[in-house]
Parts: sequence; C-alpha cells; structure tokens
Amino acid sequence: MLSRYWQNFLNRLFCNSINSEANQYWLIIIIVVAITLRVLVAFFMGDQVGDAPGTFDQISYDMVAQRVLNGFGFTVATNWWPATLAGEPTAHWSYLYTLYLVGVYSLFGYHPLVARLIQAILGGIFMPWLVYRLGCRYFSQRIGLVAAGLITFYAYFVYYAGALMTETFYIVAILWTLDLVGQLGASASTNRLTGLWLGLALTTAVLLRQIFLLFVPILYFWLLWRSYHHQTRSVRPMLLTLGMATVVLVLSIAPWTYRNYQAFGGQFVLLNTNAGFAFFWGNHPIHGYNFDSLLPATGPSSYQALIPSDLRELNEAALDRALLQRGLAFVQADPVRYVILSMSRLKDYFMFWPSSESGLASNLSRLVSFGVLWPFMLYGFIISLRPSFLFDALILYLFVLTYTIIHLLSWALIRYRLPVDAILLLYASAAIVDVWVKLRQRYTKVQNASTF
Repeated sequence: MLSRYWQNFLNRLFCNSINSEANQYWLIIIIVVAITLRVLVAFFMGDQVGDAPGTFDQISYDMVAQRVLNGFGFTVATNWWPATLAGEPTAHWSYLYTLYLVGVYSLFGYHPLVARLIQAILGGIFMPWLVYRLGCRYFSQRIGLVAAGLITFYAYFVYYAGALMTETFYIVAILWTLDLVGQLGASASTNRLTGLWLGLALTTAVLLRQIFLLFVPILYFWLLWRSYHHQTRSVRPMLLTLGMATVVLVLSIAPWTYRNYQAFGGQFVLLNTNAGFAFFWGNHPIHGYNFDSLLPATGPSSYQALIPSDLRELNEAALDRALLQRGLAFVQADPVRYVILSMSRLKDYFMFWPSSESGLASNLSRLVSFGVLWPFMLYGFIISLRPSFLFDALILYLFVLTYTIIHLLSWALIRYRLPVDAILLLYASAAIVDVWVKLRQRYTKVQNASTF
C-alpha cells in the first residue's frame, strides 16, 4: 500500500509521465547537478553585495532590505536610482523580493551568502523540474528531460541564481504558471483548489515583476478558448476558476497599492514605479533611430541628465507618471521613428555575439548559452508550427511573442529576455531530439543497406 502511494505521488510529481525508474533517476541527477552548479556560483559571489556584471540591481535590493530591517520602511538611504532622494519612499523595487531578503537577514543575520544559497538551491530544484513538466505536458517525456538538462547548464540561469535579484524566482513563477495553465487547458474539469494555485503562481510572478500583468489577460482568454473547445462547450467552470485566481491576485496587490497611496501623498500606484522611467529613457530622442541599451553613467546623455529639470523635484510616483507622459509624447511626435527604434531593439534583445563593451565572462556566457542554442530554438519553434501542436501549446507561443513585443516597444536587454529563453529551451530540446532521431534513422538505413 505504501509503495503504491509513493508511486502515485511520484507520478503526480513528474506530471504522470515517468514510467521507468531510470528516467526518475535521470531527472534527480539533473537536479543535483543544477543545485551544485548554482551553489558554487553563490559561494563565488560571496557574503558581500557588489556590482558584478549585470547585477547592479542587487545593491539596490540589499540597501532597501536593510532600510526595512532598520525601521525606515521602503525608503532609500542616499540619493538613489532611478531618481529618488535620500530618505524618500520608493516603490521601484519588487516588494516580494525585498521581503525575501528581509526574512533571510532577520533569521540569519546580515549574510547575503545565505540568501544566495537558498535561492540557488530552490532555483536548482524548481527550474529543471518545472521545465521538465512543461516538456512532458506540451511535447514529450524525452524532450522534457533534454530541456531539464539544458536549463541546468544554461550559463545565464546558473549565474543569476547567485545574484540577489528577481530573475531566478521570477522565471520559476512563470514556469509554474504555465504548468498550471497547461494542466487547466488539457482538462475540461476545474476546481477551486486549482484556481487558488493559479492565483498564487500569478501573484508570485506579478509581485516579482509587474510586467507579467500585461500577459495575464492573454492567458485568461486562451484558457477560456480552450475550455470552450472541450466537449462541454461551456466556459462557466473555467470562469469560476479564473475568478478565484483573480481574487487571490487582487488581494495580494491591494495592500501594496494602499501602501503606495499613503507613501506618495494620495497618488495611485498599482504596484511599482518603473514603467514610466523605462518607457521615457527607452524612447528618448537621444537614441535617434538606433536603440542604445546602455547610456553613459555621467554627462549630458546620462540617464539622470535626461530627466527634465522641471520634473526633478517630484516624488518617485509623480515622476514616474510624468515621464511616462513624456515618453508617450515622443511616440506621438514621431511615430515612424518609434517603429524603427523598436525594431532596432531586436539586436539588443537577441544579442548572441561577443561585444567589446562586455567583459570576458559576459561574452563567454552569451556564446555558450544563447549563442550555441539559438539555431536549435529557432528550428524547434518552426517545426512545432503545426495545427495539432498549436492547439495544445499555443500559450507557449503567445508568451514568447507577447513578452518579446512588450520589450521591443519599451526597453530591451539580454537580461529581460531570460524568461523567454526558459521557454525557448523547450523548442531547442524539440529540435535536438528531432535531429537525433533523424540521424539515427539515417544511420540505421545505411547500416541496413550495407548488410545486403
């Protein structure tokens, strides 16, 4: 009885797809390797918080977390990025991730290494496991295992697992959300518990980065479409499930909206103050028709210098809103430039080649991860464009395309592409398996022909 219960538990844990002990062991080995690599990176980054390449945000998260611990609330200690004065409230940084650091520092003292290690271990467990489940759910068991292996060694994911930033937890939340969505989309039956889990997954993703809110309506429409195309032709059960998820999401955001209202003198800020800054800087005329993802740190074309002088006395919330209006005015003034500028962001978003502006470690990481795998990602993306597959996995395409378009229209960085990379690894795995099968078939034909 206990053995049967354990086997049923494993089947649910592994998406009801692993039927052999060998495959279970392979996934466990992959997870152990993933944890080991990420823990090593965490130790390498150490028990201090510095400005390693691509990780400046961790300095901000660490600073705000210490302010909260010392009783100053979500404020900045000195004049800080993006344009917040010392001692003033900030909503620029993820509340959820800041509270994660606050919790770790409260329990273990000020030891950033502990926060790195916890994050590395959780990322090492959940990234391979969830991408495996997605592979099994949308593709096949073999593709799921290959994808778990790829995400284990993918340089960007290994590196950011040790950085005190939202990347690891955010990508895990997205994978969790898409796994739950796949489960809902594949079944005509829903229940309140599923809605609760979906709400928690959505909440985690949104509280880590509010940009995911833009994808939620698309996700909802896809689930309703899938629900309608089941035999029941009824969307009522799905509406109830999505209603539960929405309630959880709204109740999770509301306290932070209220906090922002109090902190910024009655101004409405749903969650974070970063959309206006990003859109203003990303579409400023200083770029011309060619987007520059990294403006100078000082001088007349630096980020701070570009903020109009008549806006600099505004608090963070008011400044974010004013800059958004200025950014939209840039678009309205020259929509043709905006289109060309947005298209120029493709090179920054999908960059895979070495750059003189990057260090050796960054160039190597880029080459051995996206640089090696993007042809497989593209090939897998194309060969999966068949009606039978799209009906089941359209949500993956929608996420990749929606998330990419959002950043091309606003601000593009390699780091912002990483959630898309996690999904594209599934397509890379499909391509690798497809090529492997075809090579084996060709080898078998050659062998058979040589025997006659």
